[in-house]
Amino acid sequence: MKKYLPVLRNSSFFKGLTDEEILSILHCVEATAVSKERDSYIFRAADSTEVMGLVVSGCVLVIQEDLWGHRNILSKCHAGDFFGEPYAASPGAVLNISVVSDEDCEILLLNIQRLLVTCPTACEHHQKLIRNLVSVLANKILILNDKITHVGKRTTREKLLSYLSAESIRHSSLSFDIPFDRQQLADYLCIDRAAMSTEISKLQKEGFIKTNRNHFELTVSKNVDSRMKGRAIY
Repeated sequence: MKKYLPVLRNSSFFKGLTDEEILSILHCVEATAVSKERDSYIFRAADSTEVMGLVVSGCVLVIQEDLWGHRNILSKCHAGDFFGEPYAASPGAVLNISVVSDEDCEILLLNIQRLLVTCPTACEHHQKLIRNLVSVLANKILILNDKITHVGKRTTREKLLSYLSAESIRHSSLSFDIPFDRQQLADYLCIDRAAMSTEISKLQKEGFIKTNRNHFELTVSKNVDSRMKGRAIY
């Protein structure tokens, strides 16, 4: 497990913990490392799980899909990100999401139930870890709220501009990369890819955006640019 420490140190779940404490926690939560090839399922909808996943290399997609193969991307998790925490914390809860590897990846599976009972070794960092878990769960709620905001818009253009505006603020820049390719972006915003591509072309022609693959640059008036630079995020 020591080889994963560079990633784990930067994970919000292990914030404020020493390397020795992290290794002790991994033992406490029965951490197990698994490797997955691209497009492999890690969790499947309709199953249940007692473990949550931590990405230590590569990335995974948290998705919902129907019997006809229509896919709704809820989030994309990179190294240091977690998935499946709410289900692992609710024994017997049935997954209504699937988690699939977007590229070859390594995952640590952690038994979250070991955190929700009195630690058998009475480790001093147990409470610290629970606080971090609450923070992780709260952040997931904020991410879901962002998605609801975007998909709640009425038109493809409004959904795109809502998402791109939020990403610009998150990156504190008018020029940024998004984590999705075109199909994934369409699946995330719950819109048709062809319609989305048409709208992106229109937005470029109208001077709202510049884009190349997953890189976007927003073009706004000087007044708007000045207001953005005056935000605390800059």
